[in-house]
Amino acid sequence: MRYKYLIIIGLTSILSVGCTNQTFTETPTATTVATADVKPGNFQAGEHPTQGQVSVVKEAGKNYLEFDQNFKTDQGPDLYVILYRFEKPPISGIKEKDYVSIARLQKTTGNQRYALPNNVNLQQFKSIAIWCRKFNATFGYAIL
Repeated sequence: MRYKYLIIIGLTSILSVGCTNQTFTETPTATTVATADVKPGNFQAGEHPTQGQVSVVKEAGKNYLEFDQNFKTDQGPDLYVILYRFEKPPISGIKEKDYVSIARLQKTTGNQRYALPNNVNLQQFKSIAIWCRKFNATFGYAIL
């Protein structure tokens, strides 16, 4: 008899808690926080005029390169965003062992964002470059 009352009380409390109409919504954070060890860099001309700023931001545990609205470089064939091991990439003749390709350049002006692969250690790279793969030419770069 005693167990019957305990079961009834237990079921009643489970049902009353489970049937409450509470809605919890999580608002995703849209803010990005720059990583502490990488400062924003200003693009400089290489073989072509290049301007604007790039930042490394961390969002939801993933690193991204973000170009600001002032980013601008010339049109060119086969343009890529790369991480370069040294502060100043050569105007031409970048060696394969000295860079990691991130992605094709999305556009030559304005805001854009590139996800960094998880296996990339930012501590091993000193600059970001806009690089023409076809002619192995550095359009512009920013020191991190």
